[in-house]
Parts: sequence; structure tokens; C-alpha cells
Amino acid sequence: MFIEKLDQHITSFLQGYEAEEQFFAGSKKHFPSRSAIISLLDDIKILMFPGYFDNESAAGDKSEHLLSERLMHIHRITQTQIKKALMYEDGTLSESQASQRAEEITEAFMDELPHVQALLLKDVQAAFDGDPAASSREEIVLCYPGFYAIFVHRLAHVLHQLNVPLIPRLMSEYAHSTTGVDIAPGATIGEYFFIDHATGVVIGETTIIGAHCKLYQGVTLGALSTRQGQLLRGVKRHPTLEDYVTVYSNASVLGGETVIGEGSVIGGSAFVCQSTPKNARVSVKNQEITIHDPAAPKETYEEV
Repeated sequence: MFIEKLDQHITSFLQGYEAEEQFFAGSKKHFPSRSAIISLLDDIKILMFPGYFDNESAAGDKSEHLLSERLMHIHRITQTQIKKALMYEDGTLSESQASQRAEEITEAFMDELPHVQALLLKDVQAAFDGDPAASSREEIVLCYPGFYAIFVHRLAHVLHQLNVPLIPRLMSEYAHSTTGVDIAPGATIGEYFFIDHATGVVIGETTIIGAHCKLYQGVTLGALSTRQGQLLRGVKRHPTLEDYVTVYSNASVLGGETVIGEGSVIGGSAFVCQSTPKNARVSVKNQEITIHDPAAPKETYEEV
């Protein structure tokens, strides 16, 4: 019976926890909490868009008292999780050293939140201007997966810029799993950014996107090759999109030296590995489409 083998199983797992292959053994046991990070995203979403995602009235409760409570709560959770992340990265840090550094980073993060909110409002406007199916800005905030992916990215990018370990990736991969949009935290994205339909978009770590850019579903802004693995860390391997660039569905723009000029349009299913001038139009030529009509008479062939 299982109960008779319980001590044996306990011993086996305890030995496994100490094995060299277990990355969380020893100093690596200080993980940020994934569930806490997801809750933090929800808290910041409510802070920035009161009344949209909670039980308040549609107008939201903007009282100073409630705002103070929210800010203090976000500050506390952020600082706790950043401390864990720092201790995960550097097992030599003492509790007091990690706490002090976490407090400094959290202060810088909180200082950036009003700027992030201002960027997000511009992203909402870009979506409303760019999508005739959008009935209101409120619909975009409440419903659009592309906007949620951008919301998460803008927060993750701030933490990435502050050199916070692990948490930016936790945020971006959560957004990836819920929206189908994969934006690496290191990607730099300008204002008035819109992802239409969202699903299947991939934006690599060293991508630079200018202002007023628009991507459709299935777009990849990627690297030409990652076969060198960790040797490519820190190397610019993803493309740059200048201002007012549109990339249509299922197009791929690849390479760290690839620069798409201002005002350019990349057509659907295009595969682009070289730079374009300003206002370029890139399209796929000579695609052949064959349509078989099952109701049409079948062709007959004479026997020879």
C-alpha cells in the first residue's frame, strides 16, 4: 500500500531537491510568486482604469483615500516580489541588502506608472483610430487582447529597464498565454501602438518600434538565427520599425540590421530580411491560387 511506502517517497524527493540538476536548490529557492505577479497586474490595471475591472461604478471611485490605499498596496506587493527576484538572482545578498535594493527599484517603478498610464491612453486612441470595428474606447480597454498585451508589456519593460530579474518575463509570458501575443520585455515600443486582432504576434527582445506603428495578427519581428544561443545575448538581432509603419498579417521581418523606413507598409505573408527606404511598399509577388470546384464536371482522358 502507498502508506507503507510513504517514507521511501519522502526520502527520494528530499534527495531530488538537493540534486545538482534542481535549479531551485540552495540559493535559487527565492522565487517571485507567479500568482502574486498576476494579481499585481490586475491591481495596476484597476489603478489605471478605475471602474473597468472591479465592482465599482462605471465612473470609478477616484477618491484620494482609495487611491492612496491602492498605491500603498501595489508598492508593498511590488517591493516584496522584487526582493525575492533579487535574492533569486544573487544568492549572496543578505535580507537587508535585498530589501534596500528592492525599495529603491520599487520607488523608481512607482514613479514611472503615471507615464505608463499616459502611454496606454495613447495606445487606446491608436486602436480606436485604427479599427473601424471599435465602437468605443471603453470597448478597447475592456475587450481587446492586443491592448492587454501592450499594457503588460509597458509594465514589464519598465522593470526590465530597472534590471529586475525574472518578473518581467513572468509578466510577458502570462500575457502571452492569455492573449497569444508574445512581446519580450526588452522590446522598445513607441507611443500610439496598436496590435489588431493580436493572436500569433511575436516581438523579439531587441526589437525597436517607433511611434504610430500598427501590426496585424501573425506578425513576427524576429531574429534571422539563434543557433549561437547565449553568445547572442545583448546583440541587436531583431528589426527596427521607424514611425508610422504598418505590418500586415503573417508577415515576418527579421534581423538586427533590418530597418523598416518611416511610413512603410509590409504586405501580408511577406518575408523581409533587408532594410527598406521611407514609404516603401513591400508585397509578395506572383502568388498562385488554385480553386477546385467539386461541382464542376470532371475532366476525361482518352486511353492511349
